[in-house]
Amino acid sequence: MSQAGPILFVSDAERPAFLAALDEARLFPVIDSDWASAARAVEQVQPAVVLAAMSGEHEPHMAALAAKIADQSPYLPFVALDAAGALPHNALPFSSRSGNSDRLIARLRAALRVRTLHATVMRRLPEAKIALPEGDPVRDATVLLIGRGSAYPALSVALGERVGVVGALSIEAAAKHLNTREIDGVVLAEGFTARVTDAFLTVLAEDTRFRNLPVVLTAHQLAQSYDLPNLELIPGEPAKVAANALPLIRQRALEGQMSRTLRSIDAGGWLDPRSGLLTVEAFARDFAKAVEQTLARGGGLSVARFAFDPGNSRAQLDAARILSRLMRQMDFGAAQKDGSVIVVFAETDFRTAHMIARRLSAVMRHTSNGKHEMRSDPVVSVDSLSPSDTARSLLARLSADASRAAS
Repeated sequence: MSQAGPILFVSDAERPAFLAALDEARLFPVIDSDWASAARAVEQVQPAVVLAAMSGEHEPHMAALAAKIADQSPYLPFVALDAAGALPHNALPFSSRSGNSDRLIARLRAALRVRTLHATVMRRLPEAKIALPEGDPVRDATVLLIGRGSAYPALSVALGERVGVVGALSIEAAAKHLNTREIDGVVLAEGFTARVTDAFLTVLAEDTRFRNLPVVLTAHQLAQSYDLPNLELIPGEPAKVAANALPLIRQRALEGQMSRTLRSIDAGGWLDPRSGLLTVEAFARDFAKAVEQTLARGGGLSVARFAFDPGNSRAQLDAARILSRLMRQMDFGAAQKDGSVIVVFAETDFRTAHMIARRLSAVMRHTSNGKHEMRSDPVVSVDSLSPSDTARSLLARLSADASRAAS
């Protein structure tokens, strides 16, 4: 993969031996800087990635360097080697203790792919009628927490203060969540044998959908290597685990955001880059067309509305992402301004639509959002097109059904 710009290596000690492997992997040139001049070096060198050794006198300079890196555009990966304490929000943790340079090269390549994706979006954005989603992408992230030990509740709270958390007490439940929703990171806590952990990591590494997922282990030593570039062992207090896992999760959430934005650009701005579903305007246009065609040609058309507590905007976003992943190709939907999500099932009768909607809402129910454990139980209403309907009358009936169901 071509890489625009050098690697900036920040350290007050001499170069570790594994840096030679970066030259061999054609991830070069590597330019050295000490901590005192690191922030200035970012400006002068314009690196594609910053690699920093967390030993010696880095403390007084860390905040300035992290802030400088966070200001760069496109995304500038910042990898912190062997950090003892909690890291700044944009520093990806990496433990080099095993001395395995292959792992570092895989980590850097995965991070550089996100940078390339961000650069592509920025290059193409002027031609599109869409704006990049505002704010920190980690806000919209969902983490799968798997565990059965005493640290599980504390980890759930520590992660839940910053991201949506889906909990799983077994590997089987975790596998189901990975298949049905958009997951931005996996935290595997205690409660599993080394054999079970090994089997789980092997399955993740073999599935291209999950290979770049951040996977954080809190309890096991890693005896062998896996083809998982963002796998990291982070032991310690739940607050430290959450703080140091977050930069990896944020990078993955940014990658998801950029992929959705790119799809939106390709679709002429008719897709919402935050949810992955249609924009409200595109939905209104497509729905009117679908109703008109169904009435002219005959056949079935059904609609489902998933309504959430208006104070829980996170639940609406989660639902929209679940739907954009699980919907059939011929279906379409949009997150509406009233906090609901509406999906249109093409060529589908009422009974089938009801069954699909029930299944989808069961998946939505498993996410708890943030510190208040707000559940996202949707109020679901389903309706089908009748010969006397218009697009407007069908949607009005759907909303009326929903308010009756909610009361």
